[in-house]
Amino acid sequence: MPDRHVKPLGPVMVDVAGVALTSDDRVRLRHPHCGGVILFARNYESPKQLAGLTAEIHSLRSPPLLIAVDHEGGRVQRFRDGFTPIPPMRALGRLHDAHPHQSTRLAEGIGFVIGAEIRSCGVDFSFGPVLDIDHGPSAAIGNRAFHRDPDVVAALARALVRGLKVAGVAAVGKHFPGHGFIAADSHRELPVDERSFEEIEACDLLPFVRLMPSGLAAIMPAHVLYPKVDVRPAGFSPIWLKDVLRGRLGFDGAIFSDDLSMEGAATCGGIVERTRAALNAGCDMVLVCNDPAAADEVLTRLSWEPSAVSLTRLARMHGRGTPRTSVELRENPDYVRAVHDIGSIAVDEVELALVGAAAESGGTARA
Repeated sequence: MPDRHVKPLGPVMVDVAGVALTSDDRVRLRHPHCGGVILFARNYESPKQLAGLTAEIHSLRSPPLLIAVDHEGGRVQRFRDGFTPIPPMRALGRLHDAHPHQSTRLAEGIGFVIGAEIRSCGVDFSFGPVLDIDHGPSAAIGNRAFHRDPDVVAALARALVRGLKVAGVAAVGKHFPGHGFIAADSHRELPVDERSFEEIEACDLLPFVRLMPSGLAAIMPAHVLYPKVDVRPAGFSPIWLKDVLRGRLGFDGAIFSDDLSMEGAATCGGIVERTRAALNAGCDMVLVCNDPAAADEVLTRLSWEPSAVSLTRLARMHGRGTPRTSVELRENPDYVRAVHDIGSIAVDEVELALVGAAAESGGTARA
């Protein structure tokens, strides 16, 4: 029998080493401060292996740890062989320019396929959709964004969220309040967006605002500095997270930090200082990825008691309903139709994404 520890979810999401848990992984995941696991391409070998890995992770704790992945499509799709290749979201935006109705129907189908496939392997949710506006300069966002028109972004993202919901998967909008205006990549440096709050509100905030009543369960803030609003990057800013997101916009879902190991977070001190700053700013859970020593330091040194409200928000992120098996999916006409439709669009973009996957720089953290 597994050593199942009963304890509430902690505020830290970590990663694991490979396709099976190590003894060090298990120690980390059983720590009271741990609340979830994010999976990467290195953790995936096949649907059967992934299902076994997630089952063991879920067996370690009660309530079970959250299991997440960056599975947006395009160059940010961690699970490949055995999963449907998802085009970058820009393909939907281009289709929308010519065929708006078809693009929104396809966006819903893509959400359903993403959600159903990851749920069939025991993953609770994906960090998506990307709600950033494709202003042009940002290579880190690039074709991960649906469109440059916030109305189109909102329409397509809303449809994708509907599909995720049908599959029993919660949606996470990112990167609040918008990462698409500047060229700098927060994986490598701290981007600085010099626009005023009013300029951001009139454009980049619109998809977030419009999706909140449509089932947006969580939001991930950007490691971006908006100096005309606050001297702290958005993910460490009580102004952005408490005053704007919670207060002005009335958002009551979970807030997940972006990876605190990224260079865009380095200005906020060491890893424990970053963790405290993000939690104090309003995050419900922080991500510490690709740095086991940093994860251990946070788990050992952090002193933090999640509120009852925060625990309730995080509990909503568990996958809902009974996951469909791969056999049940292949017998589901909606799934079969959606997979066929996905394969019929933007084949050149899908192939380009697959070729470039090994050099991927986007997503919550490195593969």
